[in-house]
Amino acid sequence: MDDVLRLLLAGARLAAQPGVTGPELDRVVDRLLVRDPAVDSDGQAQQVLRSLLPLLWEGGWQPADVAHVVRRKVSQRASRLVAAVITDEAVTDGVDGRAPRAWTAQLAEIGSGVRTVADWWRSEGIAAAAAWRDVLRVTGVLRELPRLEQLLPPPSGWTAAHLADALPDTGDPRALSRIRGLLAKAESTDFEAEAEALTAKAQELMARHAIDVAMLRPSGAAGPGSAVVARRLHLDDPHAEAKAAIVQAVGSANGVRVVLMPALGIATMVGMPGDLDAVELLVTSLLLQAGRALADAVHVAGARGRSTAYRRGFLYSYAQRIEERLSEARDAARVEATATYGTALAPVLADREAAVDRAVEELFPSVRRRGGRTVDAAGWHAGRQAADGADLGGRQERLTGR
Repeated sequence: MDDVLRLLLAGARLAAQPGVTGPELDRVVDRLLVRDPAVDSDGQAQQVLRSLLPLLWEGGWQPADVAHVVRRKVSQRASRLVAAVITDEAVTDGVDGRAPRAWTAQLAEIGSGVRTVADWWRSEGIAAAAAWRDVLRVTGVLRELPRLEQLLPPPSGWTAAHLADALPDTGDPRALSRIRGLLAKAESTDFEAEAEALTAKAQELMARHAIDVAMLRPSGAAGPGSAVVARRLHLDDPHAEAKAAIVQAVGSANGVRVVLMPALGIATMVGMPGDLDAVELLVTSLLLQAGRALADAVHVAGARGRSTAYRRGFLYSYAQRIEERLSEARDAARVEATATYGTALAPVLADREAAVDRAVEELFPSVRRRGGRTVDAAGWHAGRQAADGADLGGRQERLTGR
């Protein structure tokens, strides 16, 4: 075995060990610098990283998942390294003509302008030692990742059917496009009144869209839009698990089940395609609102507000109160929808809920509800107050109508 390859594998094993120190890893880095000061001039690191990707795809990972977990466990710069290697694999293997669009959309999201370890190093403009250190840490992370649930078929299982039926039909794309546009404007404006008006309009459109999909395409109907699907939402630190509670709150009020993998900062959402789209849009808005409200609360609380316990308590409390408000809005929307659709509505909603529950049981047969968390009482109280003031739209009963 070549010396560089031997050092790469030994360094990756060392980097994967909990508690490894910088000086310990640098002993391997120093030896790599002697043998290859130009950083992967012969492409051996590229080959090692490329060889790990098919194993990850077979183990349930997707491109955006890998980029996320490397960013979380190593750094943003290291995430760009793995994105370059993933891009190289995709281009070499001609993924564009074979993959489901959900896969190629992730490739576009993480897309890198470079394809090799050497080019990544040059584009980052960092010292060779830092580059080799990133290579070892990324390799160590990828070698130790656990298997995940298979939400999309891996490249080995791609067929023409997967390509043709790549994205589920979630209803009128114009409605979702308009909702996204309204929320984007609401989040970018500096005027609170304008943001509230835009968000209220977006949420009103979201509610009407969900009701129409539920009634016009019930769970037993044929067609891709009627099938339960699962997708992953990536949560960044700090307080990723507390942020996941907000995802859970929005999902619970909208017929979407959420399963959290806290060590990876990943929340898996299971539900009807249109409901997942709605939850993602609303979660994005509420996380932004929660972040702003938390900053204000920390400023008011002073020294106590800077503690981890306070911030975590704020977010958990915010999530609980948001779920209460959304559930109230959902119940009011169902009353209004019943007046329109009559007794046909309840069976449709029950069937959809049962379908989602079955899908969760199949994907996560051992899932269990996590216990409570110790949080700061002052942060909890401040979080509930902030949630009471969160913008859920001008007419709450229209928010989550299903």
